[in-house]
Formats: sequence, C-alpha cells, structure tokens
Amino acid sequence: MTAAPPTAERPAGLRPRIGLVLGPLVFLALLAAPQPEGLSAAGQQAGAVAALMAIWWISEAIPIPATALLPLVLFPLLGVAPVRATAANYGHHLIFLFLGGFWIAVTLERWNLHRRIALHTIRLVGSSPRRIVLGFMVATAFLSMWLSNTATTMMMLPIGMAVIARVAPEALAARAAGAPLTNPFGTALMLGIAYAASIGGIATLIGTPPNAVLAGVAEKLYGLRISFAGWMLFALPLSVAMLLLAWLYLTRLSFTRIAAAAGAASAPIREELARLGAPSYQEKAVLAVFVCVAAAWIGRGLLPLPGLAALQDSSIAIAGALALFLIPARDGGGGRLLDWPTALRIPWDILLLFGGGFALADGFARSGLAQWIALQLAGLQGVGWLAIVAAVVLLTIFLTEVTSNTATATLLLPIVASLAAGAGIHPLGPMMGAALAASFAFMLPVATPPNAVVFASRCISIPQMARAGLWLNLIGFALIVLCVATLARWVWGIDLAEFPPAWR
Repeated sequence: MTAAPPTAERPAGLRPRIGLVLGPLVFLALLAAPQPEGLSAAGQQAGAVAALMAIWWISEAIPIPATALLPLVLFPLLGVAPVRATAANYGHHLIFLFLGGFWIAVTLERWNLHRRIALHTIRLVGSSPRRIVLGFMVATAFLSMWLSNTATTMMMLPIGMAVIARVAPEALAARAAGAPLTNPFGTALMLGIAYAASIGGIATLIGTPPNAVLAGVAEKLYGLRISFAGWMLFALPLSVAMLLLAWLYLTRLSFTRIAAAAGAASAPIREELARLGAPSYQEKAVLAVFVCVAAAWIGRGLLPLPGLAALQDSSIAIAGALALFLIPARDGGGGRLLDWPTALRIPWDILLLFGGGFALADGFARSGLAQWIALQLAGLQGVGWLAIVAAVVLLTIFLTEVTSNTATATLLLPIVASLAAGAGIHPLGPMMGAALAASFAFMLPVATPPNAVVFASRCISIPQMARAGLWLNLIGFALIVLCVATLARWVWGIDLAEFPPAWR
C-alpha cells in the first residue's frame, strides 16, 4: 500500500543543515520581494510558504510530516487562509479513506493472513526459478495494493532468502562474508520483490500516498472526484503491464543466467505453509471483512445500488475498520479482531502529510497563486498535451529518485495543475502522470523504502540496482504516458487536449 513513514530514513550530513537555513532565507526573501504584477499579496505569501516547504521536504531538514504542518501556522498568520479553513484540510475525507485502509491492513498483518495469501500465490505460480520470481512479484504487488509497501517487502524478504538458500547456498555464504549476492536468480528475486511493491501500490487509491494526494488536489482545485473503482479501472492495467515487463526484463534480459529448473526452490514455500497450519477463525473473519470492503469499493462505482451510491469510499473504509473493532477474536482473551494497541501501529505521520498537501493546494487556489502561475505559463499554449505529459512524467520519475515520493507529489501536483491550465490542456492528464511517476523510481536505494529494505539485506549492490532500475524507469515512463493517453479518455470521458471552459 503506502510507503513507510518518510521519516524512517532521515538523511545525515550536510543536506539537512543547508536546508534548515536555506528554507527560511528563501521564505523571507520572497516575502520581501516586490509583488509580481497580477499576483495578490496572499498569492505571494502562499508562494513563499510553498518554497519553504519544498526546501525542507527535499532536504528533510526536519521530519517530512512536521513540515506538512507549516500551513496550519503560516497561512492564518500571513492571511492566506483562516485557521478553520486550513485545519479542515487535515480532516479531508480522503484521509479517512487511508485511515480505514491502514486499520484493515494492520489487522491482516496481526492475524498473519497476508503471509498465507503470499505463500499460496507463490505456490500456485510454479516452481521453476523464473516462475518463482514471478510468484514473488505477483504476491508482493497484490499485497501492496492494500498493505504498506515497506511492510510487504520486509515480509517477503525472509521468504525469498529461504528460497535462495535452497537454490544457491554458496551465494549466501559469499554474502555472509560481506560480498554482494552474485547469483542471478537471487538478484532477480530480490529486485523483483522491491520493484513489485512499488508497482502494485499504484493500482488502488490506498495503494500509495501519491494516488491519494492526486485525488485530494483534483477535488480541492477543480471539484473533480476520483472514485476507488474509477482509479482501479485506470491504474490496474498499467500496474499489471508494468509488473509483467519488469519480470521479463529481470529474468530474460538483465539476469539471463537464471537456471531453467530448480525443484528445491519450492520446498521452503511448502514448509512455510505447513508451519502456518489450517486457516484460523480470525483469518477467515478478517478475510470476509476485507472482501466485503473491497467489493463495496469496486461495486460503488460500477453498480447502481442505492445504498452504496450514497456512501463515499472513505465511509466504506471506516465501516470495515469498525467491523473489525466489533467482531470478537475468539482468542480466549475476550478481545476483538482489531484492538487499539494494534490500531496505534499505523503510520499516522502519512495522514499529517496528506493534510499538509491538501492545505497547500487549497492555499494555491484561495490566494490566486494557481491562476497566476497558469497565466505565466500561457505561452505553452500550442505545445502538444502529450509532450507536456511526457515532460512531467520524466521529470517526476528522476526527481523521486532522490526525494520522498509523497513529498514530491504533494509539491508538484498544484504546480502541474497550473501548468496545464496555462497550456490550455486538461489538468488531469499531467497530474495523473506526475502521481504515477512518483511511485516509479527503481534506480537507487534512497528512492523508495522497498528499494532501501532490499539493499539493506546486502543481497544486491548499487550498480546492480541502478543498471536494472534505469531501464525500468524508462519502461515505466513509456507505459505511464501511454496509459494516460489512452485509458484516461476511456475511464473518465475527458478530452486531454482541452482545458474545460467551466474551470476557467
């Protein structure tokens, strides 16, 4: 699902210290600068706050979620927006969609249902090395549609290591001595787990934070609501295509010396399943709630049922979480499927980060900064919409290699929306491209938490990840542009080449 808390990997060294000083200096310089023609004082002040947040987000001078709280202080202080209106963004309904999704996810993890789903998926795909890699990638991607990308990667990693130990014990012996893993099967498997966690996350609105940021910014700026079902119709084909291409690249092009067969690879999977035993009552009950919630999310957008039509996706998520708080666990202790100590384990900082992003977009709209940026970019009219989408996607993919994907999306999406308005094209095209691209960073360990988890296992080296990741970045770039150009028109019936007159 979502990435790990962005604070998990604070950078050390000079960058945070430079950002801590540079951010306030740029903020004060923009406040003191002459007011640009056509821009209101509130717009200039909103731009100064955005610059401060951008510098602190990129440098991680203070924890990323803490930076997201700046609008709550600075917008009322500078007159950009009143405190009530700013604070309302931190209670946006999409935040409750993620809150309910997080609670369902930690309940799956509490009763080990996610592990059973993963092992059965791997077992069903097959036992040859290439099929084993595919099984791990499919299981990881599916779980990352609903669970934390990082938690999914950390769960799959020891299972993958057990398989490698059966297939190539000599490779693990070399790794224990401090050398990176040199076995092609093991390297492809480890990279496949990391990449599949990011690829699977894009398929649902709750799969990764940039998706929810996109939905919130589109609603704040244009009143455009993106439903759970609508997003899946759009993004799931992209996720499936990217997963298959990543698997083909890793097993057929990059690490071509993978053996044709290895029966020992399936033994650890059978052993893990045997240790789990028969499904427990708790697993069955959690699965029933999970299936009902997923069906309601999808059915609300596809089936004209009166009850479901009146609900929002966030209401369904909270209803599912409440059911988990209510259903007895039958564990002999009188507890419920979801208790409060377990509920506290969710990444609350991600919810704060969402609120900061929605507040920033609201400030852009309220102050007139969004419209002013659009006017400055009016010279882009005539540039093809496809070229703008491609440029935004390419920029975002490589920017996300060195910054948090959620912070990148939060910062870029209001600006991309203004860019689209200035170019006279529909903003949803480049905005969707930026949101998707924020999750497609495969080159560096710092790019995403799954990359960092796999790299920390000492199974792969930075050159191995960078070489494979560069090609997958480029494949992802092409697929995102193709997906936006084709599926967006089909799912939402929009003309990407025209900015809607009603929004002008």
